[in-house]
Amino acid sequence: MYLNLDKKELHQHIYRTISYDRLIELFQTKQNTLVKPQLWEDTFENFILKTKLKNGAGEQIEYDVNNRMYGQCWTLEKSSDAMWRIYSSKKDGLRIRTTIDQLLDSLCLATIDKNQCEHCVGKVEYLSETKLLRRARDTFTQHGEITFGGLFKSLLLKRRAFKHENEIRLIFCDWAKDAGESNLFKYEVDPHELITQIMIDPRVSYEEFKKIEINIR
Repeated sequence: MYLNLDKKELHQHIYRTISYDRLIELFQTKQNTLVKPQLWEDTFENFILKTKLKNGAGEQIEYDVNNRMYGQCWTLEKSSDAMWRIYSSKKDGLRIRTTIDQLLDSLCLATIDKNQCEHCVGKVEYLSETKLLRRARDTFTQHGEITFGGLFKSLLLKRRAFKHENEIRLIFCDWAKDAGESNLFKYEVDPHELITQIMIDPRVSYEEFKKIEINIR
């Protein structure tokens, strides 16, 4: 499922800044890692899934789905000093690149035998807090019902203050019996197929650059 994206955008490059250790882990384990949205830092993140609802009889509705959702954040920004400073504060980060359709395909192929799951990739919308709350109210029906599309779209909303991040998010919902026990969801991937470029933090010294370059060749 693609959300907030046109067909012509699916081949666009997207980027993610990770630590050197995380890059090595990706290539050694051949696993991509998604985390529960409740671990995302912004206090407004995941706000719809945390909402307590009541049905027509006034009974409170509990949503187990909050524990079954996993996501991963990428960006459309090719080069951003702000992103380096935020996600590579110790100047030890590397920027990896793939495309929107490659990212979703990697997850779909890895979970092709799982019947009880849903996945999507979508572009984040940046709204004022007033509009965020209004969108939250509009997401659910008067009986507290919500579709998977609605759930996924709720994780593609963020405060306008973060607009510079220009995010693309990969989202996965696992309905398996034992799902939700871990804060992480790992799936098998071929890093050499998924990652088409690696860029070292441009702020590192030349000596450190050469060390990293040799190790990641």
